[in-house]
Amino acid sequence: MTDNATNLDNRFYPLPCMFTLASLFCGFYSIVTAFNSEFKTAAIAILVAAIFDAVDGRVARMTNSTSKFGAELDSLCDMVSFGVSPAVLAYLWALHPYGRYGWLAAFLYVAMTSLRLARFNSCVSSSNSKNFTGLPCPAAAAMISAAVLFSHFLGITGEVKHISLLMLVYILSYLMVSTHTYYSFKELPKFKMKRFQVLVGFLLLFILVAAEPQIMLFTLFLIYLASGPAYGLILRLRSKKKQSIDTPKKQKP
Repeated sequence: MTDNATNLDNRFYPLPCMFTLASLFCGFYSIVTAFNSEFKTAAIAILVAAIFDAVDGRVARMTNSTSKFGAELDSLCDMVSFGVSPAVLAYLWALHPYGRYGWLAAFLYVAMTSLRLARFNSCVSSSNSKNFTGLPCPAAAAMISAAVLFSHFLGITGEVKHISLLMLVYILSYLMVSTHTYYSFKELPKFKMKRFQVLVGFLLLFILVAAEPQIMLFTLFLIYLASGPAYGLILRLRSKKKQSIDTPKKQKP
C-alpha cells in the first residue's frame, strides 16, 4: 500500500507540467531579451511566466493530477523564471551603474528567492494556512517587471540609474524571506457587499487595467507589496489595544 502511494505521488502528469515548462520558457526568454537590451519584452515575458505559474497548480488540482514530481519541477522552474530572470533584468536595466553594490543586490535577490522556495517547500505540507508567509517570488518578479513597464510609460526606454530601484531590489529580497503575511488568492475573499456590486467593482478594475496597464500594474503590485507589512502593523496595533483593555488599571493609594 505504501509503495503504491509512493509511486502515485511521483507520477508524471503531462498537462500541468506543460504549463510549468511554459513558465520556464518565458523566464529563459526574458533573460535572452534582457541581454539584447529589450527590457520591455523581458518584463512582459516574466509577467506571462507568472500567469503560467498561477495556472499550472490550478490545472493540477482540477484534473486531480498533483504529484511530488510536479511540485519539484515547479520549484526548479520558479527559480529560473522568478529568481534568475528578474535578477538579470534588474541588473542589466538598473543595477549595472552601481558596480559591486548592483551585482550584489542581484545576487541577494537570487539567494533570497532560493531560500523563499526552500522554506515554502518544507512548510507547505505542515501548514494549513491559505496565505503566504513572506512575499511570493512571482509577485516580487512581477514588481520588477511592472517597474520596467512603468519607466517605459514615462519615456525611459534604456538603462535607468535611480537609487530607488536599487533599494527596491533589496526590499523585495527582504520581503521574500520575511514573516509578513500575504494573501494567496487561492480563494476569493468574503465581501460584505452584494455580489452584483463586487462584479461591478471587478469590471471597473479590469477596465482601468486595460486602459492604462503600465500604470495600473505598477500600482496594484505596489499595493500588494505594501499589504504584508501593513497587515502586520494592523495586527500589532490591535494586539496592543486589546492588551491595554484587558490590563486592569492600577488603583491609586
